[in-house]
Amino acid sequence: MNSILLSASIMGGLSVFCGTILAVAYRFLRVAEDARLEGVYELLPGSNCGACGEPGCRGFAEQLVAGVRAPSRCTVSSPATVAAIAKFLGVDPGQQEKRVARVHCAGGKAQAEQIAEYHGLASCRAAMVVTGGGKGCAWGCLGLADCVSACTFGAIQMNANGLPVVAVERCTACGACVSACPRDLLEIIPLSQKLFVQCQAPLSGPPARALCAAACDACGRCAADAPLGLIHMVNNLPVIDYAAGGPARPEITYRCPTQAIQWLAGEQFAAPPVMTVEVRYAQLH
Repeated sequence: MNSILLSASIMGGLSVFCGTILAVAYRFLRVAEDARLEGVYELLPGSNCGACGEPGCRGFAEQLVAGVRAPSRCTVSSPATVAAIAKFLGVDPGQQEKRVARVHCAGGKAQAEQIAEYHGLASCRAAMVVTGGGKGCAWGCLGLADCVSACTFGAIQMNANGLPVVAVERCTACGACVSACPRDLLEIIPLSQKLFVQCQAPLSGPPARALCAAACDACGRCAADAPLGLIHMVNNLPVIDYAAGGPARPEITYRCPTQAIQWLAGEQFAAPPVMTVEVRYAQLH
């Protein structure tokens, strides 16, 4: 009995001692929270999308109060909200070029060859695991709308051709669609970058066109027509380097025989096919 009482006394004493230490440490070591934090947090959209580079709106609010980030970094907030945050903090709102998601594929139902029918869970990722989705092009969009499901802002819809369409005014560049696509077909780029390659099949000539009427056939005409350094052919695909090359212009796309390279404006719609799959087969066979 005495040993039980002794143990209880020791544990009680240790608890009081540790509690006292923690209380003293909290009093002298705690970091006071900036009183402006809650005000800034209330002004933010609360979407926690991560487009600002922080894990959520709370983290972004902390960065704003600390002066590490500019209010314009929040691509979900309206210009009026950005201005309100800047006024509340007494800082410059900053400038942030709008960035949007773009789709590296123009091979929809009318352009791309189907080698099988997929019946199963309506998910691109599921189709990739089971059968590859039945599409002849192993690099193209599977059309099962994982990117649409991932976008919480309603910025992506599937068109009648079975391809995702990005509504620029709704896109916040959060990157959820990029993570959702199992074929890595979506990319977040500045809106000012109008020149865009809508193909990722590393093939050339007839093998590329046999899979998709909108595929890049590695002819290299866009690279030849572009300012020096702007476009390089890598793995049979044009790679655009805005930093190294001269100014991009629509004329670069004019000689593309399959319209795989596009000059985009506003919403991203897949280019119309140069010829349908049926006509292409008639010409090749």
